[in-house]
Amino acid sequence: MTTVMPEGEGIRRAIKWISAQAGEDPETPQTKYINEAILKFDLSPVEADFLIRFYKNAQAHSSEAD
Repeated sequence: MTTVMPEGEGIRRAIKWISAQAGEDPETPQTKYINEAILKFDLSPVEADFLIRFYKNAQAHSSEAD
């Protein structure tokens, strides 16, 4: 399944930042990083919704692989 990325550098930077943070401290819940990224990168409500769904779908796909 292909995920459509919204236009905008903020969402791309947020995903990279969340990945880096999660790599440094994998024990911290991903939702903490998502919420921080929404504020840090001043994401719009549409971008914030996309980010939440993006990680929710990624988590669902990784659970199916287990």
